[in-house]
Amino acid sequence: MTSQLHDDLTGARVLITGGAGFIGTALRTALTGAGARPALLDNLSAYGPTTLTLLDTGSNDPDLTVGDIGNEPLVRRLVADADYVVHAAAHSSVHGCTTDPQTAVRSNLAGTDIVVRAVAGARNVRRFVLLSTAQVYGHGVPHTPRTEHAGVFTEDQPLDPLNIYANSKLWAEGHTRQLLGMAERDFTVLRPFSVYGPGQVPKPGAASWVVAQFTMYAALGQQLLLNNGGRQVRDFIFRDDVADAIVRSLTAPAASGQTLNLGTGAQTSVREVAEHIRRHFPEAEIVDAPRVAQDPLGSCADTTRMRSVLNWSPSVRVEDGVDRYVQWVRTAPNAIPDWMRAETSTSRVIAWRAPAPM
Repeated sequence: MTSQLHDDLTGARVLITGGAGFIGTALRTALTGAGARPALLDNLSAYGPTTLTLLDTGSNDPDLTVGDIGNEPLVRRLVADADYVVHAAAHSSVHGCTTDPQTAVRSNLAGTDIVVRAVAGARNVRRFVLLSTAQVYGHGVPHTPRTEHAGVFTEDQPLDPLNIYANSKLWAEGHTRQLLGMAERDFTVLRPFSVYGPGQVPKPGAASWVVAQFTMYAALGQQLLLNNGGRQVRDFIFRDDVADAIVRSLTAPAASGQTLNLGTGAQTSVREVAEHIRRHFPEAEIVDAPRVAQDPLGSCADTTRMRSVLNWSPSVRVEDGVDRYVQWVRTAPNAIPDWMRAETSTSRVIAWRAPAPM
């Protein structure tokens, strides 16, 4: 494939699908700082007006086109005006995809197909960046016993997605490689690990967003429920670091055709996160709870390729990032959604047991 990249993004038009989301809005800020001209596409279905305001976006955002990636004429028009495309739009929670697989298929498969085909036919696009997920690794190498604290996930190991969301992202990776490879269009696939930070507002049933959930439940005086006793581990990477990495991936010559983990390379157990948050909320009670069946045991990213290709490393330690998130919640108490205020420990456990899809 050929690549027409420029280290300088000044004046470049960058289309971000899912641009009004948690990562999309952080990416908009980072791109603006790099001198680019971000253009957001989002159907505004993921969050209500309060959360969108906290993310500094909404229907009146001058950078935003309110629309769906399923609208092929709209997508083709926006892609035709773009120098780079970052595809972040997705039905993005494991619980949401499990309980509503039809929407997952519409967005994560059919919508991705529309975006990728538009890029394949647009000679103006210098690079396409797909945001996948570390969920494609599942528990690790298929059928190989492991403990919660074993190993790292490397980009070339066998993949074993455990849920509909992860499976749809794995499909999107393959579709990107096949279609854009045939069209000789440049692309990069990114697999973010556990992204967190100010602006993150939990969705119902999203048990894996533990920094946001634990902080908000602690602020409400509710119990911190540790699925599997909190023994599973995560590689927590701060939102601003992820945005910085995506910006770099747009122009890094060595990123052409690559699949890159986005993580810190450090394992942090869910229990450690709960205990750190409890230092800010000493009255918070930590309670063991059943493990969510489709929630990976976790590991951390092998960051060797990321550091080499992007010439970059994350800058925010998880302890500092959690502190910054706690401070954000304290200064923006309206960030806590009403559905969390109405929950009990029992209702939360029941919500994790997603019904079989119809």
